[in-house]
Amino acid sequence: MINLVKPHPCLSCGACCAFFRVSFHWSETNAESHAVPIALTTQINPYMNAMNGTDQAKPSCVALKGIVGESTLCSIYEQRPDCCRTFMASFEDGTRNESCDKARLSKGLTELQRSDFL
Repeated sequence: MINLVKPHPCLSCGACCAFFRVSFHWSETNAESHAVPIALTTQINPYMNAMNGTDQAKPSCVALKGIVGESTLCSIYEQRPDCCRTFMASFEDGTRNESCDKARLSKGLTELQRSDFL
């Protein structure tokens, strides 16, 4: 019997990475191996940095690779900031995330449904 597991919807989305400013405390860019690479960030105030490309009129994170809505990945997944680690797709934890829905709709994608995680 073949066990077919649906791929995580985020792997074919990337809308949040191309919609929101990805900002986080500057300390997440320190020299530790799991830190966000500072070369990929811009200081936006004395306490906050943002991922390059996300502090623009048409944001797109420099770490986002692929085509939004088709196939995407984060090139610094293991080093991504906490705001990315805690952002959940709608229904990933069983509840709707209106921010996810908003980002997806802005890219012409449909809102996720519970069935996307079954």
